[in-house]
Amino acid sequence: MPSSPTSSATASGVSNGAPQAILLELVDEDGTTIGTAEKLTAHQAPGQLHRAFSVFLFDERGRLLLQRRALEKYHSPGVWSNTCCGHPYPGEAPFAAAARRTYEELGLSPSLLAEAGTVRYNHPDPASGLVEQEYNHLFVGLVQAPLRPDPEEVGETAFVTPDELAERHGSAPFSAWFMTVLDAARPAIRELTGPAGGW
Repeated sequence: MPSSPTSSATASGVSNGAPQAILLELVDEDGTTIGTAEKLTAHQAPGQLHRAFSVFLFDERGRLLLQRRALEKYHSPGVWSNTCCGHPYPGEAPFAAAARRTYEELGLSPSLLAEAGTVRYNHPDPASGLVEQEYNHLFVGLVQAPLRPDPEEVGETAFVTPDELAERHGSAPFSAWFMTVLDAARPAIRELTGPAGGW
C-alpha cells in the first residue's frame, strides 16, 4: 500500500544523514493526489500513475537543449531526452520541482519558465522492464546562462534545430517518452520560439 512521508526530509531522500526511499506522488486520471509510493516501486510493471514533469529549454536561436542521460542512471541510461525531466517530491509544486531539477542536473536556472499543459501516458521501457505511467506537467523556457552539467546525471548535451532533432532521433536512442512530451508541448514551444523556430 502507498504510504505518506513522515517528513519533508524523508521525501527528499535524506534523514539524519542516511539515505531514505525517494517518494513520488500517486495521482488519479485527473491529476489529483491519492497517495505516495517509493520511486522504483512506482515504475515496476504495470506501473503506478504518478506525477512527473518535463522541461524544454531553448537558446536565443530557438534551438532545443537536449541531454543524454548518464550511463549510471537506473532508468533509461545513455539515451537522449528533453532538457530535464523528473518527479516532484510529495507536496512539492511541479513548477518548483522543474526549476530545482534543472539546476541540479544542468547547473542552470531557466529564464521565463512557463507552464505548457499536461499529458498522461503509459510507456514501457523494453530495456529495463520499467514502466512510465505518468501524469506529466510540461514547462518551456529559455537558456541564458552557461551549462554546468552534473556528470552523474547528464552524459552529454546538445542544442538542436527541428531538422537536427529529426536526424538525431532517427539515428540515436531516445527516451520512450520523448516524442509524447515534445508533441504535447509544441503549442507552447511555438509560442515561445515564434514561427521562425520551425517547431
